[in-house]
Amino acid sequence: MPISATTPPHAPKAARRILVVEDETLVAMDLEDMLMSIGCEVVGPVAKVARGLTLAREEPLDGAILDINVAGELVYPIAEILDARGIALVFASGYDRGLSVPAHLADYPRIRKPYTIQDIERSVDGFTRSG
Repeated sequence: MPISATTPPHAPKAARRILVVEDETLVAMDLEDMLMSIGCEVVGPVAKVARGLTLAREEPLDGAILDINVAGELVYPIAEILDARGIALVFASGYDRGLSVPAHLADYPRIRKPYTIQDIERSVDGFTRSG
């Protein structure tokens, strides 16, 4: 979807490309709308880990928001690729914080569903521009 011709109030994030991996269609659409409203470009959203792996390897990205459990598969392989590339990420989940995240990924932030646009904006504010 094209970015609006009007400059969003959060223009510094306008060029940020955010990978979205989410298998719930309505949640993915809502997240995409939130990201676009704060001036981000959405890569995806994708609902399969296999497609997320491809995008994580190949796309220029500034960050990612990853649902932890996507169609019964955990997204940790995607997170590992992003981590190796130095790309910021946030895990999103409807599960409580007790969900086990591999130790080497445990320091990445998490947002709990249902999240707000303020949660998303804070998450994206934590992403630094990649070269």
